[in-house]
Formats: sequence, C-alpha cells, structure tokens
Amino acid sequence: MEWGDVQVFLAVMRNGSFGKAAQSLGVSHPTIGRRIKALEDEAQQALFRRTKEGLVLTDAGDGVMKLAEAMENSALALERRLAGNHDQLEGILRISSAEWFANYVLAPVLGELTRRHPAIVPEVIASFRLLNLSRRDADIAFRIVPFTDPDIVQRRLMSMPYALYGTPENAQKMVVDPASVGLILMNTEQSHFPDVAWLLERFPQSRPAFKSTSRAIQAQMCRCGMGVAVLPQPLGDATPGLQRIATPDLPPSRDIWVGYHQDLRHMDRLRAMLDIADSMLAFKES
Repeated sequence: MEWGDVQVFLAVMRNGSFGKAAQSLGVSHPTIGRRIKALEDEAQQALFRRTKEGLVLTDAGDGVMKLAEAMENSALALERRLAGNHDQLEGILRISSAEWFANYVLAPVLGELTRRHPAIVPEVIASFRLLNLSRRDADIAFRIVPFTDPDIVQRRLMSMPYALYGTPENAQKMVVDPASVGLILMNTEQSHFPDVAWLLERFPQSRPAFKSTSRAIQAQMCRCGMGVAVLPQPLGDATPGLQRIATPDLPPSRDIWVGYHQDLRHMDRLRAMLDIADSMLAFKES
C-alpha cells in the first residue's frame, strides 16, 4: 500500500464522500475513485459502503483504517522531525490564533520576526477553532485554553485583560438605564466563557442583542451601536468609536497559552518567534 493511496483512503473516510475528499486533497473526483478502486481490488473486498449520510467503512475498511492511521502517524512524525531539524532561519511558519489576537497582539511580534529574519514567512491561520498540531495543521498555536495532547509542549505566555466597551452614547445609557442597552455575547456554544457570565450577572435586566464566535465582529457590532461588549483590551482600545465603560470590577482576564508539537522544539524559526514573543508579550499584565 502506497502512502498516496493511504492519504486518499483517509480523506474519504474523514469526509464521507469522494467529492469532499477530492476537494481536501486538491485532486479530481475521478482520481479519488480510481485510487479507492485500486485499494479495494488489492484488498479483494469493498472498503466503503454508501448510506444516506455518505460513505462509511465496511468491516474490512475498519481494519485498513487502523493500519492507515498508524502509517499516517509515522509519516507525520518523520515530517515533524525533518522540519524541526532545519538549521536555517527560513521557510514558512504556520501560526494558529484567533483573528483579533493576530491583528492586535501578534502583529508587532511578526513584524519584528520578519525584520530580523526576512527569509521566514509567517502564515497565520486565523480561526477560533482548535487546530491539530500533531497533524501539522499549524506549527505553533496561541489560544485561551490549555492544550490536552500529551505530545504538545505548552506554557502560559501572558494574561489578557478584558474590559467593557461601547459607543459614547451607549456608555451614557449604561449609567442612566442599563436595561435599555443590549448585550453583545459569545455564541451559544461558548456561553460558558467567564466574560459572558460576568456580563449577564452585572446587567441582568439587559437583553442579549447579538452573538458571535468572533471578537472582531463583536467589536464592529458594538461600534455600530448594537450594544455593549466585553472585549480584549488590545482590540477594544484600538477600535475607533469605542470607549471603555467604567465598572466596579473588571471582567475576568484570560490566560494566553502557546503550544507546539514536541518534535518541533528544535525548529529554529519557531524558536526565533518564541524568543521575540517572550520579550514583547510574556506575562505582560495591564
């Protein structure tokens, strides 16, 4: 079984269709079909069966999956080791973070990184989703929750302060009649965030007016006058038209964690970025 065929098999298994697998791998639909047929001919039995929900593994396919995932893990480990042993400060460095964090916190770090090492190309994957560092979805990630994978080297980088923000008009309304101002919150899935609980507890008579997974979108809706929002201070302070609204106590701060796969601990371009991030951000308190 060739590695290319294993990649195709895993893509079909994870996506549930030839079309989506082809899109994820950047190949044609017929190519996926041919590669799967070749695998099934080699196995002399079907590896997938069609259902209303899409393609699912047969018993034979389930057995192949275990071998394919083991082969994939070995290939990814080799790739990480080779990347981690690269001696020159050049090449792409894939960075995962929330969009607001990349815009208002990481931007100066990345600017300094490329100033010192022009051959390094930062590639920022701006998303609230937690990418898989073991699969090299990213080389390094910044996020507000600790990593759970035992192969990830991680540490607390800094504490991020938050504050309540609104337009000058809404800031005045919050003093006179808080119930007349809407609340801009995280989406339902992230309603457990401590800043959401803080906002709802401080202003129980105010109604939820808008929800989003994106802090940047929250800031823009806040700027449009839709309501008040708890925002990371670097984002809120930099958004024109918003001002901090004084409260008896500040919203809870959040720790920012940085992590990368242990196989990349010797990657020079990753180490270079971490050194700069440490000098500019580490344990900065407001």
